[in-house]
Amino acid sequence: MEREEKVTWAETQSDPTGPAPRQRSHLSKYKSIRQQVSLSENRFDTRTLPADLQRVYGHLEEKFGEEYALTFVFTVRTASELHRAWHMTLLTSKILQQIKDKFKMRMTWELGVIKLKFRVEDGGYELHRKVPYDYDSEFQDLYMKIAVALVEGRIDIHQALNFQSQTKHGKHTAASGLFLRDFPGRLVLYPFQAATCAVIFFGGDAYDAAIAALCGFIAGCVEYALTMIGGDAKTLTDVLVGTSTGAVAGLFYRYNGEKTCLPAIFLGTLYWFFYGTAFVIGILEIIAGELETGVIRFMAVSVKTFVLTLGTTFGMRIVLEDSLSAWLDQNNNCGQIDLDSKWWRIPLYLACSASALGQYRLPIIHYWRGLIVQLVGYEVQYQAANYFVGSGQSNLGVASSNVLGCAAAVLVAVLLSQIVDKLSYYYNARLLQRNLEPFSPFGEFMYNLSAWWVRVSNAIGLGRKTDLTFLDMEDSLRAQSRELNDPNHPRQQITLKPEEEEILLEAIVGAEGLNIWSLLMPTVYQLVPGSLIARLWFNSVFPPPLIDSDPITLPDGSTITTKIPDNQAEAVFSNL
Repeated sequence: MEREEKVTWAETQSDPTGPAPRQRSHLSKYKSIRQQVSLSENRFDTRTLPADLQRVYGHLEEKFGEEYALTFVFTVRTASELHRAWHMTLLTSKILQQIKDKFKMRMTWELGVIKLKFRVEDGGYELHRKVPYDYDSEFQDLYMKIAVALVEGRIDIHQALNFQSQTKHGKHTAASGLFLRDFPGRLVLYPFQAATCAVIFFGGDAYDAAIAALCGFIAGCVEYALTMIGGDAKTLTDVLVGTSTGAVAGLFYRYNGEKTCLPAIFLGTLYWFFYGTAFVIGILEIIAGELETGVIRFMAVSVKTFVLTLGTTFGMRIVLEDSLSAWLDQNNNCGQIDLDSKWWRIPLYLACSASALGQYRLPIIHYWRGLIVQLVGYEVQYQAANYFVGSGQSNLGVASSNVLGCAAAVLVAVLLSQIVDKLSYYYNARLLQRNLEPFSPFGEFMYNLSAWWVRVSNAIGLGRKTDLTFLDMEDSLRAQSRELNDPNHPRQQITLKPEEEEILLEAIVGAEGLNIWSLLMPTVYQLVPGSLIARLWFNSVFPPPLIDSDPITLPDGSTITTKIPDNQAEAVFSNL
């Protein structure tokens, strides 16, 4: 017996005068596997929602129907998770507006730095959420894809909400990604990132890198412990991380010949905690007219960096008799390596970038994309800075090199995403049966290459097992599709097991284009000047020593010199 086809509220409420869903016109005559499969009804359980959201859902469901109420729930959850994953209020608002326009939602929102407000039905109901920083490239990508798939009608509201819940619980994350997603697996990233940052960015050597790795591991353990305790204990993270870093590095400086480059160790270890990306986002929000959010974010990042810096100086004070002299002892201990002459400069930067991708939770199978974008941005910035500094354009040269590096990274990210989307089209078209015509030799090659990559990534333990399972389902799905479309065959529908239905939906959502910002955010993090804000605070605690002025000849022929501020050492903020 054929299953009755249901028309969803989302389909009936779509705006016929609005832009049509994005689709390839030459595929419209084919029925994809999604259109042929009769999926079982897997309704979203609203009892899993927070109490306040359940109450609002109940009122909306009673007045306007289930799908309107569920769409409001989906919008709130999408905003909260995207905000947590990237804190890009402007981009999150744009996505929410698309959902609102598509489904004619009568709601508004305010996206602050960490506080979100949602109003529906002219302010009749209002929800508040507090969403802390937790950068997550994978969730950026998946939650964006879920929203796009819903807006374009590829999945219904129940499937979208269930997919969100599964994503939150790691069901669509590879085993390798689950290891790095949370503690204790994430502890391997902290020493790796601290060591590489200390050398590539802050003038340390191998000895400093080893100490930074130890400090990074201890900092990670501190954050892990406070996370496990939870509650108000997490507010101590910055103070205790800074204090432990200052104390450990100070001990090595004191008892191992005072040959430690303390700035390299401090800045390398604390690099992940500075949130320089938020500093740049705050500037962007101010420029875009979101003055309140931008100023608050700007000040919050500055204060957070100050707390980290102050904690570090506390740690130094505990173990050192003269912490000022230790901090100022930079000329003898720092900058001993000429990176321009070292062949391993770029490999070391790529290693540092890989640790940043791990911190941002980008799926490992996408590392190659992220590393390309990061390398282009870094190398353009590095070479441009060398050129401008050599031309005598100090601060203007720094600004120009930063702009050129970021612009190059954006262009490469966009170009790379377009290329990958076009090449992966053949793989998705074959498996999802969006094109039944034979592929060209190039198309067959790209399909086979994509299939080979899925099998290899699973063989080495980096890919998602569900991707391999869906690839293995191809022959069975194609055979059932032929039988269904054969008028002489008794098959009435394509049936799948419950776990196969989930894999099919995962493939449908995954076929959406990769979110470019999930690649750009780690790159921006590597390029932004979070450490310069820290240097500003360090200079306020440890003022740079005065220097001698140029000799002044008096009328009697004698010369004198005066002590003046070191403008170069104090010009930290201008370098931003």
